[in-house]
Amino acid sequence: MARLIPAGARPWRGVVLGAAGLYFLVPLLAALVFTVDVPNQGFTLDSYTQIFSADGFTTALLLSLGLGLTTVALALLLTLPAALAVRLSGSGRLRAVLEVVCTLPLVVPPVALVAGIGTVLKWGPDHLAATPLYETFVAAQDPDFPVVLVLAYVVMALPFVHRSLEAGLRAVDVRTLVEAARDLGASWPRAIVSVVLPNLRTALLNASFLALALVLGEFTVAQLLGFQPFAVWIVQASGSNAQLSVAVSLLSLVLTWVLLLVLTAVFRTRAARSARAPRSDTNKKEAGA
Repeated sequence: MARLIPAGARPWRGVVLGAAGLYFLVPLLAALVFTVDVPNQGFTLDSYTQIFSADGFTTALLLSLGLGLTTVALALLLTLPAALAVRLSGSGRLRAVLEVVCTLPLVVPPVALVAGIGTVLKWGPDHLAATPLYETFVAAQDPDFPVVLVLAYVVMALPFVHRSLEAGLRAVDVRTLVEAARDLGASWPRAIVSVVLPNLRTALLNASFLALALVLGEFTVAQLLGFQPFAVWIVQASGSNAQLSVAVSLLSLVLTWVLLLVLTAVFRTRAARSARAPRSDTNKKEAGA
């Protein structure tokens, strides 16, 4: 790869990487200095030591994590079977339809999405008060776990989940894998779970992380619908303690990075074990022969 880059262009790689590093690191360093440097007091870590005792921090964080995990599960449950079915059918028309449907939320502003959701939620007291569906509308807006937010987040995460899965499916010959598994006697569920899904490990990881990051950082929809997940709590906390809110933001960013690194390490370890297992079986057979 290095030979493909002209020698005169190599010094610019450092300039570009340095500029990109400054673009990301300078705001983070400025935020870090803001949280540990208190005027007339000097260096202090009070902003970080107060995080876990702050009112509403644990509740908001657990709510966001619950919403994020539920959104990831539901988005994958909707998108993965559809993407596999389209790939197995080999129909280019179905693939185009699925891509249009999944990427459509990108052109819908969150404010417009909230306006639509709010209109639908008003149907409960206005038209469905005497029906069992009214209780469903009330339960969907439970502040302890607002299902309506999960539904909105699934719609918003669809483009990212679909693009990640589509990239993984393009790198794998799904039809050949499934046909080979079926010829060896595997049922359809076993062929999908034991043969196809392990080859989509990286795509599933990327889709899950993108959806989780979207939910943890989403503010507009939750704020306009009147709920208080983690992002909304950070903004509200900034009104009373700006340093605490910035410290929480930095901590959430670090936690997200750590989570990504842990998930990546786990998936790579399992992939390495799966790759070594057939080799060891082959070596044993050769030794026995």
